[in-house]
Amino acid sequence: MNAIAKIAKAVGEFFSPRTREATQGPRQAVNVTRGTILAAELELAGTGESRRKGLLGRESLPLGTGLWIAPCESVHTFFMRFAIDLVYLDRKFIVKKVRNNVGPWRVSACFRAHSVLELPAGTIEATGTACGDAVEIGPAGEAALS
Repeated sequence: MNAIAKIAKAVGEFFSPRTREATQGPRQAVNVTRGTILAAELELAGTGESRRKGLLGRESLPLGTGLWIAPCESVHTFFMRFAIDLVYLDRKFIVKKVRNNVGPWRVSACFRAHSVLELPAGTIEATGTACGDAVEIGPAGEAALS
């Protein structure tokens, strides 16, 4: 493979961080390191419009649900009505940073991350999720826990 082909492949991988299966249909997020489910119903915000809107306009985020924003290095909770947990992931779905109970009118960033999971407040503590954990995002209902 010549140098240009290698660069083209690397750029393609950079802008396509998730597997095809993880982006289609209902999905879930599983912390495979801890053997816990972060979100049984995970919504993808993968377009510019859906990433900008995020959770704005919602009254709450029910337990067991979440929003996966990709790509994303930072979030704000301006105009939100409830607190959330944040799990920042790199391109290999390794947890780079966690933020518990981020209330309205806050800003959070992790420039080593490529995407972020927005989860109901208390999820990080309940699942024991920590930096370095491996997360798997895939079709909902699949047995990712082994």
